[in-house]
Amino acid sequence: MSYIDGFVIAVPTANREQFIGHANTFDPIFMEFGATRVLECWGDDVPEGKLTDFRRAVQATQDETVVFSWVEWPDKATRDAGMEKFMKDPRMEAASNCPFDGKRMIFGGFVSVVSLPA
Repeated sequence: MSYIDGFVIAVPTANREQFIGHANTFDPIFMEFGATRVLECWGDDVPEGKLTDFRRAVQATQDETVVFSWVEWPDKATRDAGMEKFMKDPRMEAASNCPFDGKRMIFGGFVSVVSLPA
């Protein structure tokens, strides 16, 4: 089964096009290093919860939009090797100029347990 890296971030809504440019620059590097799919999803229907929600999780302000992203890998070994290459790649130096506050990003790796065809 595949392995998934998931990310939730708060992006200033005014930076939407910058974010898309940033994703179009860096997401192909994931693919180059073995990812099979990358999705960047701009929040459209992200309700406030009574106890917790995506907005609170990333401390999103009223002028920010929640982005939910994931990178799909064929397996964890490919992911581990790909992420190591990704983090060491000299192109990553440009990532320091992110259109969002990376300190509030939530991320994690997940083992796929159910997968239905598209």
